[in-house]
Amino acid sequence: MEAEKDESFRKKAERFKRPQGEEALKQLEHLKRPAHVLSGEVSFVQEADFRLDTTRARLSNILKKHEQLSDRLTRDSDKVTSERLRKEFDDALSAQTEELHLNGEQWNDGLLATIRERVHMEADRKNMPGHTSILNQRLQGKTTYKVGNKVICCLEGARIGIQYRTSFAGETCEFYYCVLESRSFLEKMMVSEHTVPFFIPIQEAEADYLSSNAMKFIDYVGDCLQGYVDRREQVRLLKELYRNEIGELYHSLSYNLIEFVIDDLDCKVTVSLRYGDLVSVLPTRTKVLAWPVHCSKQVILSGGRRANGPGVTQLIPTHLAFAEEALRTLGLPEAYAEIMLSMKPALQQLFPSQGTVVS
Repeated sequence: MEAEKDESFRKKAERFKRPQGEEALKQLEHLKRPAHVLSGEVSFVQEADFRLDTTRARLSNILKKHEQLSDRLTRDSDKVTSERLRKEFDDALSAQTEELHLNGEQWNDGLLATIRERVHMEADRKNMPGHTSILNQRLQGKTTYKVGNKVICCLEGARIGIQYRTSFAGETCEFYYCVLESRSFLEKMMVSEHTVPFFIPIQEAEADYLSSNAMKFIDYVGDCLQGYVDRREQVRLLKELYRNEIGELYHSLSYNLIEFVIDDLDCKVTVSLRYGDLVSVLPTRTKVLAWPVHCSKQVILSGGRRANGPGVTQLIPTHLAFAEEALRTLGLPEAYAEIMLSMKPALQQLFPSQGTVVS
């Protein structure tokens, strides 16, 4: 009986020594091998995931704040103010008797002082008895001044109104309004109301410029508004033309920070744009990085790095200088079109081989 049991155990042991059993063991070892390679990278992956989670949390907070500020911007009171000022400007423009187009040196502090004097004299006229004097007849004329994208006119109550007409690619976009007033001609002006978006620093500009150089204040606000609309419309057009190629896209409220991913490539390409100020329509800092998704005989971890192990080296992203230069010199949609003409050949030259990917 004991001999039979020994024979049974011997036969079972023999089966494990057969080629089929050896092959199964080899396959098992093969399946275990990637896990073994990655085990040494746990700390790196955890650190990369932590940084990614932190970035996502920050972006989530920004988007939440964006939504809250957008709600604030579109409150009923703001809409009422915008509609009321639009109607007041339309009435003033329809009542004009003269329209002057100014350029270059014609737009200066002296002219603005004349406009200020005129609105105060107009206000004083209404308090004067009778309306038949030569002075009153002269003051009844309504003059509108056009300077670039700005329309300046006199409003009721000794106020100066500025209408900012923004545009993109020759097409008119939004109109914004700003009203200045002062108690007398000798006192400094202040902003009484406006429809300028809350992320444009109009209060800071008022403190810096309005009391000493009102013309500079008016021009600066207009340049900020036009710069904002131009950057926003560039992003809108980019998404409209290349929606199937553009991946994740983020931007600040004023569009002076823009980041997106180009998906329609074998490599991951990230684009980051920084604008020096709110007036700029071209970025002052550009960063375009290519992350190879596949690399021959290398194991790529999520986050764009190779696993550290036998025969495996660290991977760093590659700057695409030609793309960064195009983004600094051309509008965003035009720069993107030019970049994509050279992108695939450039990536093939940088990363000629493909390999294994571990997500």
